[in-house]
Amino acid sequence: MGINTERDIEANMQIGPTDAGMVRIFIESQGIEVPMDFEPEEADEIAEEIVAAAKAARAVGGKFGR
Repeated sequence: MGINTERDIEANMQIGPTDAGMVRIFIESQGIEVPMDFEPEEADEIAEEIVAAAKAARAVGGKFGR
């Protein structure tokens, strides 16, 4: 299994600041909760990676690329 393997799993994701000055990505699925905390600089890097992946996905096309 890898990043290209499709699955029929639903999950909820929330992203926001914590009261400790961290950025939290919170994933919940099938009764499992995964809180991931990042320094703001790390969150900026993650955001850049997401934007780069979106650009690459658009270049590939596929069912969502245009």
